[in-house]
Amino acid sequence: MVASMTAPSGTRSPPTDRYTALASGHHGQHTFLPFHWLLLLVSLWLAGCATGPAYQPDAEKNLPMKLGRIQHMEQDGVTVQVSIPTDNEASGYFGVPFSKYGIQPIWLRIENASEVDYWLMPIAIDPDYYSADEAARVTGAKLSEANRASNTRLFRTNGLPFFSEAGSTQAGYIYASYKRGGRFVDVRLSGHLKTVRMRFAVLLPTESFDYEYSELRERYARVRELPDLTVLQLRERLRTLPCCTTHEDGTGKGDPLNIVLVSSGEDAMAALTASGWDFTESITIDSIRRMIGASISEQSFLTAPVSALYAFGRKQDIALQRGRSTISQRNHMRLWLAPFRCEGVPVWIGQVSRDIGVKVTSKSPTLTTHVIDPVVDESREYLFHSLLHHDAISRFGFVKGVGAASEDQPHHNLTDDYYFTDGMRLVVWLSPSPVPPHFAQDLGWNESADPVREGKGESHMVPALMDD
Repeated sequence: MVASMTAPSGTRSPPTDRYTALASGHHGQHTFLPFHWLLLLVSLWLAGCATGPAYQPDAEKNLPMKLGRIQHMEQDGVTVQVSIPTDNEASGYFGVPFSKYGIQPIWLRIENASEVDYWLMPIAIDPDYYSADEAARVTGAKLSEANRASNTRLFRTNGLPFFSEAGSTQAGYIYASYKRGGRFVDVRLSGHLKTVRMRFAVLLPTESFDYEYSELRERYARVRELPDLTVLQLRERLRTLPCCTTHEDGTGKGDPLNIVLVSSGEDAMAALTASGWDFTESITIDSIRRMIGASISEQSFLTAPVSALYAFGRKQDIALQRGRSTISQRNHMRLWLAPFRCEGVPVWIGQVSRDIGVKVTSKSPTLTTHVIDPVVDESREYLFHSLLHHDAISRFGFVKGVGAASEDQPHHNLTDDYYFTDGMRLVVWLSPSPVPPHFAQDLGWNESADPVREGKGESHMVPALMDD
């Protein structure tokens, strides 16, 4: 994936002065607060905590890797540019508050230099996308009749045509459902006996997401300086890594480091967001306020903050989650850029687990924490299956990690949640292009346990594959 920081242009793009403004952008223990009586305590705690460094005026420079808002890819003679305006930029251009009504315009430019006619499938970008008239009607409810008619024409004029003839260029907006902070954009084009698919992960500067305050941008810029390992050397190195996350000072044993992703950061974020994983917000007064509201109303908060755990002497570089209908239940992961590569590709070490409830504890600064599912291998398997299901894995294997623990003799994390495991780390190579699940190569290193059988006290480990 390559990012372009020049404003897109096209035969049917919006007026230059308006679009230039859109393109330039000028303008472990998990925090959870379900109880009313904790509100005052949290307020006092926040008053004594820093909420992160001041947000930089040039917001785009805070976005890590090549995940800026203007990106492009080329495949089989088709070039696609994608850009997502911020809330203020979209409202300034269309004259209506999109985010208030749950709508997010996504700008695309499709240059079809091939000899094939293609149809865009907007349902792949968002199955709940809005038609131009629908988006205009929803967002223009408070406009005068004349302004509503004018806005409807504006929405129609700026809509992206679905049909791209050979040799043509089309540009315009898909009116998608709203997502904070960033989103996955799956561009699929279908032609006669031909298909084009491009996957984008796009981040948006919001002043509230954890990746905007992470040092990942600077660290990732130096990734080519890291030692480069062969696949066999990687396997040996992964066996020697620490078992678990820790406190900031390196003490304690927290949640297991049970996943490894071999991928560029851009491809990793595209694969994860394609599989339904959302970015997480920083712990700020605003995110705490919304978290309290979600907990009281028992609603979801798909980008809820995740507090810091530590590995390699630092907090996670990036965190993601798959939320559910209530804030107390979610799958979540933390990822650290490893101090080595494999065959020239970055390596990410991570921790994944599933939150299944909430408890009060003195070991959390907010006096509450999520309770993790003790069968942590099911969380690992969930990540594996979500990536396989979305055609993201080219090869995979398992290596020994945290060490096996039974339900009778479990491990414990930093907030005393117990868990049991086969002790394996999942290692996956993520593909920049779709790979059907049955084509994903099993390296045959080790066999993982069936997490359902683990929960029953059974094991199905295959001795023939247990070589370390």
